[in-house]
Amino acid sequence: MNAQHEQFIRQAIALAQEARDNGNHPFGALLVKDGELLLTAQNTVNTGYNVTHHAELNLVSQASRQLRPEVLVKSILYTSTEPCPMCAGAIYWAGIPVVVYGCSTEMLARMTTTGSLVLPCRDVFKRGAVPTHVIGPLLEDEARQVHEGFWR
Repeated sequence: MNAQHEQFIRQAIALAQEARDNGNHPFGALLVKDGELLLTAQNTVNTGYNVTHHAELNLVSQASRQLRPEVLVKSILYTSTEPCPMCAGAIYWAGIPVVVYGCSTEMLARMTTTGSLVLPCRDVFKRGAVPTHVIGPLLEDEARQVHEGFWR
């Protein structure tokens, strides 16, 4: 496994733990270009009173406002848990070509009691005209731990 991928996945997991500690769902994401951390985001669904405030969507919204498209198309989005269909769509429309995730949507679905929408991000991305490369799950056991006990 790429050591850089490990480092950034662990950072996304730490952001997910911070989100959980702040009263939100345990998800974190970050954007990297050429090994340099550009932006980070956490899930803010509860504190932001908005069901669309997923970590990845928060990150893509911030990135779209702050970074030029030519930066986004050379970036990698790291996320603690595989992006949901909504977030995958946002990532695609932002032009971010690579997604690396920790915990898979299938693993998350086995842990939740809230009724998951189990649609792997690869299935969303493969419908796009522009390819999006997906790497994951990586460090899934570590990424899963932040969810333990949360979804009961």
